[in-house]
Amino acid sequence: MYSLKSLIVCSAVMLPLFASAQQGDPKATEVWEPVPVKVTPGTGTAAPSDAIVLFDGKNLNSWESDKGGPAPFVVKDGAMTVTPKKGGIKTKEAFEDFQLHIEWRSPSVIKGEGQGRGNSGIFLQSYYELQVLDSYESKTYSNGQAGSIYKQSIPLVNACKKPGEWQTYDVIWTAPRFNDDGSVKSPARITVLHNNILVQNNTELKGKTEYIGQPTYVKHGAMPLALQDHGDLVSYRNIWIRKL
Repeated sequence: MYSLKSLIVCSAVMLPLFASAQQGDPKATEVWEPVPVKVTPGTGTAAPSDAIVLFDGKNLNSWESDKGGPAPFVVKDGAMTVTPKKGGIKTKEAFEDFQLHIEWRSPSVIKGEGQGRGNSGIFLQSYYELQVLDSYESKTYSNGQAGSIYKQSIPLVNACKKPGEWQTYDVIWTAPRFNDDGSVKSPARITVLHNNILVQNNTELKGKTEYIGQPTYVKHGAMPLALQDHGDLVSYRNIWIRKL
């Protein structure tokens, strides 16, 4: 146990030394290397200069059917739309850590309620679903509404626009890492802004998306991005990704 007297003496000695250090050369704490790579920000719907454009409204060259073969979504008026019962699509390229921008629109003609209303999904690394759903004025389970990590993480708020209006997701994805024996070294993490509003804040995932049962991890590396066919006419546009 230190006495009050010893603490006062110690402070009297240390404070001048600290002040002296703070009065030293400011260049001692300057770091000049490495120099960050220059990236030109996107304007409007343009992607940043270092992004991979996955869909620019013209074609599905970067995509294929999740069953193999040509992507079955329909491209029209700068958007691609789910063709119900034809299956989902996935990117031809695989990804690990990334920043993703994607815009989506639920149908303006409202049909159904809950999970039957404007339903699709964005599967990050093929296994982990960021829910797409018309949740504007439609009740469903909270961990299944738009902005949720499906059946895992409830969004912080409901940021949905009206059906028929374009909406944005901006995602920061940190892929899970695995040990040689398949055990989890570090879990996946995700941050999501829905229409520029934070809905997932560095959320830790418990495993891949499951409709029934608890999520679990399966060892994998880089995997494609996938878009779900859930039977509704959900549209997507302006999709780009930056590898991190």
